[in-house]
Amino acid sequence: MAKIDRLGWVDGRSIVAYGLRVGIRANRPEVLDSLVRLLPPGWKPSRSPDVQQLYSLIVGGDTVRPGVRRFNLLYANAIRVARSSTLDEVLSHFESDLRLFVGERAHRRVFVHAGVVGWRGRAIVIPGRSFSGKTTLVRALCERGATYYSDEFAVFDARGRVHPFPTPLGIRDEGETQSSKWLPEALGARVGVRPLPVGLVAVTRFKHGARWRPRRLPAGQAALALLANTVPARWRPRAAMATLGQVVTSALVLKSGRGEAAEMAGALLRRVDAAAGGR
Repeated sequence: MAKIDRLGWVDGRSIVAYGLRVGIRANRPEVLDSLVRLLPPGWKPSRSPDVQQLYSLIVGGDTVRPGVRRFNLLYANAIRVARSSTLDEVLSHFESDLRLFVGERAHRRVFVHAGVVGWRGRAIVIPGRSFSGKTTLVRALCERGATYYSDEFAVFDARGRVHPFPTPLGIRDEGETQSSKWLPEALGARVGVRPLPVGLVAVTRFKHGARWRPRRLPAGQAALALLANTVPARWRPRAAMATLGQVVTSALVLKSGRGEAAEMAGALLRRVDAAAGGR
């Protein structure tokens, strides 16, 4: 049975994710389990009571009186992150805020908004924010046999290798703004488990009717294209640029608009094969 302290909090959890200590707590035990399911990949439990970020979720409950509803509230330390009558919306804010915190402050890793797959020992990185079409392209690559690494972040180490961040794919139906979460295994995709050197970076965005006519970016422009999607660019600019420099000096970086993901996926895999054959 969960313990409740004098302030009404259920026993919380302390975890470590990418070298960062994070605490989570709630006023209802069943909601604490929901928070745990949304923790970033690779987290581990911690015994330390000292945390760098504390998330507090207050579940509002039922209507107090006609026309008045108690809202669900989420705080990160003393800052209110979300307020909504819908618990799922608050949980979504928790997931995205925690991932952003980890991406900004992670020790010895640089997080870049990107989709990532593995292909024959090399990673294909597709930088881009939401609605750029990267998830659709990642899915198409996996359907052609690529290994799933992430559709949210490329997680680089100081050597420029990319590590798995295997969150469920957020797939949107055409015309929809909300995405449904799909486990990569449910789509028939294998999930990567080891870091890979980067073989290809595809700087691209979906546009109806566009054709894939790539041009190779020089190292400086390639690094800037990645930096535009780098989470800790303001917090750790020197470390970010050093890591991105490692990536672009060894990878092929191509830029072009694109059309349908299925055609694009085949073209990318062929370019990786061709580049590997020329080494």
